[in-house]
Amino acid sequence: MMLGVLGILYFIGIKDQPGAFWGFFAMFLVLFFATGVGNASTFQMIPNIMRREMDRLMPTADALTRQRQAEKESAAITGFTSAIAAFGAFFIPKSYGTSIDLTGGVEGALWGFFIFYVICVVITWAVYSRKGGLLHDVERSPRIVPVTQAAE
Repeated sequence: MMLGVLGILYFIGIKDQPGAFWGFFAMFLVLFFATGVGNASTFQMIPNIMRREMDRLMPTADALTRQRQAEKESAAITGFTSAIAAFGAFFIPKSYGTSIDLTGGVEGALWGFFIFYVICVVITWAVYSRKGGLLHDVERSPRIVPVTQAAE
C-alpha cells in the first residue's frame, strides 16, 4: 500500500509528462490490490490470535472448549472490525476533499495515508510478528489440523 501511494504521488508530480496517466492508473491498481490483501490478512489474523489467546486465557479447558470459544470470539471481533472498516468509505473520500480544500490537491491526503500505513506496519510488527510477538510462533509453525468433535 505504501508503494502504491508513493507511486501515485510520483505520477501526480509528473502529470504533464506523456504516459503519466497510465503510471498513475497502475499505481492505483497496486494500491487497490494491496488493500484487498491487507484486508484479507487482517481477517486471517483474527482467528489465529484468538486461538492463541484462548490457550492463555483458558488453560484448564479442554481443546474443544477452547476452540469453540475462540470461534465465538473471532466471529465477534470480525463483525466489530468490519463495522469499523466501513468508516473507510466515509473517511477516505473526506480526506481527499479536505486535502483539496486546504491545499488545492490530493497530495496531503496521500501523505496522510502513507504515514498511517507506516504506523500500521510498525504496530503489527511490534505486537504480532517480531520475535516474542503474539503470532511469531504461529507464523513459523506447521499448520495444525483443527480439533473435530467426535461422533456421538
